[in-house]
Amino acid sequence: MPHACIGCDVIVGFPGETAEDFMETYRFLHGLDISYLHVFTYSERANTAAADMAEVVPVEERRRRNQALRNLSDMKRREFYQQHVGSSRSVLFEQHKDGARISGYTDNYIKIEMPNQEALLNSIFPVDILLVNTDGETCTVSLQENLQDYPT
Repeated sequence: MPHACIGCDVIVGFPGETAEDFMETYRFLHGLDISYLHVFTYSERANTAAADMAEVVPVEERRRRNQALRNLSDMKRREFYQQHVGSSRSVLFEQHKDGARISGYTDNYIKIEMPNQEALLNSIFPVDILLVNTDGETCTVSLQENLQDYPT
């Protein structure tokens, strides 16, 4: 699946994680051909072995490491999206929280947003990916087919 979007879950700030450990993780993730990261900050949980471990990473350092990996994730997502500009994909369109818009994901998990067109809601339509938006989190598309060709 050469066009697959691949994500990775990462926990930062686990007890005993040194600055060197974190940088090794960062470099490793930077070098992987992945599309985004789900970054979680370690937090203590009662009645777990980790809660009693020494070498606790300070909360502020955990937050700093989390932000560094989120920035890396943003970069990787933008690169993944950019690789698909000019390609054609199918999108399942859904209602956006802003009623004036609709959104959806391509068949390989690229987030799309566009002005609301009721005929697209809850349907799969082919689109051409035109550009990565300035937010880096969505892409602008054009429909490949005329909506008038579809019954409403």
